[in-house]
Amino acid sequence: MAPMADVTDVAFRALVAKRGKPDVFWTEFVSADGLYHTREIQKMDDAINPLMRDLQFTEGQRPIVAQIFSSKPEMIAYATRLIAKLGFDGVDINMGCPDRAIERQGCGAAMIKNPKLAVEIIRAAQEASSLPVSVKTRIGYNKEILDEWLPALLSANPSAITLHLRTRKEMSLVPAGWELMKKAVEIRNRINPNVLLIGNGDVQDLEDAKAKIRESAPTSEVGAPTGSVGGCDGVMLGRAMFGNPWLFQGLRKSSENCGLTKSTHGLDEKLEALIELAHSFEKISPPKNFAILKKHIKAFVTGFAGAAELRAKLMTANSATELEEYIK
Repeated sequence: MAPMADVTDVAFRALVAKRGKPDVFWTEFVSADGLYHTREIQKMDDAINPLMRDLQFTEGQRPIVAQIFSSKPEMIAYATRLIAKLGFDGVDINMGCPDRAIERQGCGAAMIKNPKLAVEIIRAAQEASSLPVSVKTRIGYNKEILDEWLPALLSANPSAITLHLRTRKEMSLVPAGWELMKKAVEIRNRINPNVLLIGNGDVQDLEDAKAKIRESAPTSEVGAPTGSVGGCDGVMLGRAMFGNPWLFQGLRKSSENCGLTKSTHGLDEKLEALIELAHSFEKISPPKNFAILKKHIKAFVTGFAGAAELRAKLMTANSATELEEYIK
């Protein structure tokens, strides 16, 4: 399950975990610089650092990877040590976020333009703890540069690299270039076959994920798949999870309709899931703005007669109790 700001918090992960866990959970991304500069708050028993809110998880959400960002190796090292202390199963470094505020710090997608620093950042995390270190990035900044960017990352020997198959310039305005995953796999196989390669972008459901893995397998001169595994090692799903916490059910049990983006679960189940999410969301400490739930309301309340009217009403709710009353 992809890390998404103001989406994949502890409350939403709990909702998904209860209905069908992915193989790995990721947290929302957290500023390593922010964690460092607010470290004194973290030492106080009677105070809660707001940034630590995004590093909350439950045992039912394992294995779980904490995602962080920074352009300063010493900050990444500090945050990695903290993440290890908190009991996470891995640390992931965001090198793909296109947000301007993040890029102004030299972080996120801006890291693509500074491969030397990117390698230093990865190695700083690796040296700070024994946790596996992974990277989530894009195929380039203004244009696709896998031939330059991917070898640089592979030289640092991360445990895994997740490739969002768009450039930073493309944002999410064009279809993800899954045809490029075959090229990425070939580069990985040639330079560092021990690094796991995960694809991301426009994956609709589990069957679509499996098809994309098969299609990413490099071919030999005679047209046969090469290697013992074939294509990329996994797929990360993001927007497909909106309004569908049942998305990953098919990983654990066999069922004709499991894993579909257009959930076969009925309206009552969807609304009950939204109510459950709202109540869990209110328990996050320190509290988040309830308005963050609006994106979930939009996703859950759609596709039936009267959906627009109910959605409009729910958007005015200021608490889980109020939202539940409107629905009931």
